[in-house]
Amino acid sequence: MGAIVLDLRPGLGIGPFSLGMPICEAFAQIEQQPNIYDVVVHVKYYDEEPLKLDIVISFPDHGFHLRFDPWSQRLRLIEIFDVKRLQMRYATSLIGGPSTLATFVAVYALFGPTFPGIYDKDRGVYTLFYPGLSFAFPIPSQYTDCCHDGEAELPLEFPDGTTPVTCRVSIYDSSTDKKVGVGSLMDKASAPPLPSGSLYMEEVHVKLGEELYFSTGGQHIPFGASPQDVWTELGRPCGIHQKQEILGDCGRAAIQTQGSTSNPFGSTFVYGYQNIAFEVMKNGYIATVTLFQS
Repeated sequence: MGAIVLDLRPGLGIGPFSLGMPICEAFAQIEQQPNIYDVVVHVKYYDEEPLKLDIVISFPDHGFHLRFDPWSQRLRLIEIFDVKRLQMRYATSLIGGPSTLATFVAVYALFGPTFPGIYDKDRGVYTLFYPGLSFAFPIPSQYTDCCHDGEAELPLEFPDGTTPVTCRVSIYDSSTDKKVGVGSLMDKASAPPLPSGSLYMEEVHVKLGEELYFSTGGQHIPFGASPQDVWTELGRPCGIHQKQEILGDCGRAAIQTQGSTSNPFGSTFVYGYQNIAFEVMKNGYIATVTLFQS
């Protein structure tokens, strides 16, 4: 497969993937463009302690992966680990891919002058930083003297006239002054702050057998409420599905049930909002409420 071209947005994202987006939205983007992203997709997480390490969506054919915070499940870091497999478009210029090497000189010419980077002598890697963007370059052992006191003269060229080619590109939130790169520097990346008034990960209080209370918006949804009442309080749902389908969250493929329901009176529709589903009886009243994790 040839290299695809994605728009590079330093500090914001790449292609359709934006820093801070929930993991369900990333899966929705993959499903919308299966010919591009869904060839080979790996989802990695720590099964024994799922909240300890990142959830990673990896695209090995395209040489990049997405790192999601395990708690909020929001995108905190994008890493291009094989620059020859992915071509990045910045403004009107292309860099990376099999035909346009992402050399130090090419990066410096495209993104402009910046402060000297950091040389990690243990890894033999020199990292150049821009706001929300970093490039890591391997330094051959015979040229480590070019990086005096952890820094180097810019743009970096070796005595034989060659220049290093980037081995990793990191895209991260630029709202802070943190420098994110390889190794321990990778852990400094965090998802951007949620916008004011965002309902993502809103705290919901459950009174068993009585109601749901949404703490941010202040809505009360009692059991027995009509679909019209729910629409009035929460707005239009992400989707409406027959009882054989249940949406785990908006954007995720429906899961087929076994033809039965937890509601003994039978239900007709499931109204799916993000991470919540209301099962409605034939008489039009709510029978059950199901909360999902992204």
